[in-house]
Amino acid sequence: MSALTVRQVRFRYLTLYGLRWLPTGLIIPVMILLMQERGLSLPQIGLVFSAQGLLVLALELPTGGLADALGRRPVLVVAWALSLVSLALFAVADSFWVFFLVYAVQGIYRALDSGPLESWYVDATLAADPDAEYERGLGYAGTVSGGAIGAGALLSGGLVALGSIGRVSALTVPVLAAIVAQAVALVALTVLLVEQRPASGFAALRASVVQAPRMIGQAIGLLRRSRVLLALVLVELFWGFGMITFESLLPVRLAEVIGDPERAAALLGPANSAAWLASAAGAALTPLLLRWFGAAPGAALLRILQGVTVVGMGLFAGPVGVLVAYLACYTVHGASNPLHSGLLHRQVDGPYRTSVLSLNSMMAQPGFALGGVVLTAIAATASVSTAMVVGAVVLAVAAPLYLPAWLAGRRAAPAAEPTSVPVPAADH
Repeated sequence: MSALTVRQVRFRYLTLYGLRWLPTGLIIPVMILLMQERGLSLPQIGLVFSAQGLLVLALELPTGGLADALGRRPVLVVAWALSLVSLALFAVADSFWVFFLVYAVQGIYRALDSGPLESWYVDATLAADPDAEYERGLGYAGTVSGGAIGAGALLSGGLVALGSIGRVSALTVPVLAAIVAQAVALVALTVLLVEQRPASGFAALRASVVQAPRMIGQAIGLLRRSRVLLALVLVELFWGFGMITFESLLPVRLAEVIGDPERAAALLGPANSAAWLASAAGAALTPLLLRWFGAAPGAALLRILQGVTVVGMGLFAGPVGVLVAYLACYTVHGASNPLHSGLLHRQVDGPYRTSVLSLNSMMAQPGFALGGVVLTAIAATASVSTAMVVGAVVLAVAAPLYLPAWLAGRRAAPAAEPTSVPVPAADH
């Protein structure tokens, strides 16, 4: 690890990060439509999604200990190999239970994949130079992931537009491309990610398994003691529920207004690319939002605005209106994430930061699983538009959960005012 320079570590990290997200971009535009083409109903698709969400919820914290004990490289190799397996199964799946298996494998993959690459980057950077600033690379990673997803989505739409290849339907072609991309990513991972394996090996693994319940309990104890922290983490529950609207129901809604699933899938490629650019633009607005509204009020306002954009996606009659609302939704999405993260970081420090951040991330998973079941059932029994409006309301209802953070900030402000020596403002 120490043989690499800081620049080499950052280059390898960003390369692997982009390769990690490229298959996701290829799959997003066709995921729902392909399952419908294979005979699944919307409620069945919702149940399939729940397999991933619940497995990530159960495994995310324990797999963090696994990565610390055995090393980040072996855990990531297993994770990315499982992703390759799930994509191969997705390409041939033709029944509810096979698709359920696909997303169960995806859940294990996502739990294993959550964190080790970023941890390797930070550790490898500090090993190369203890005084190095690794934050710049972490910032670049957001740009790289957005570009990779956008490029994958654009390529996916182009592949669908080319039509079927022999007996392979047009909607299946991007899945085959994703398999190739994931295989390339796995090979690149084995070549580019080098680390010094922990000497303690399986002894550390056993210790981490024993300590995991205690660490989880202590992190949950922090939530019980802090109303601000608990409210912020609960925001993710509502967000995970509402995320079904713009990630899963949007393709169905677009196919509905266009009247042709393959045309909708072809259009979703460039639309997804534009959405991730819009998300990046929204993130760039963060300094202005902090200056105009403050972190907590700005975050609350953006949750309401995101609900409004989802209502537009559900109620606008034509594809242009639906896509404009979709781009607006991702703009708000990009702007809200930095505000929420900043508020969360201000509430946590010390040895429990990673555990609480994991809990915050995990909280979206049961919301996503519940939203997948409930909203797809509403879409099947009532309409896709009705399901989107319900999801929009849930997104907006989360806004008052930022009130404790706002009140805590107002109480802390007088104490932070300078007396004789100026005090620098907080980073976030």
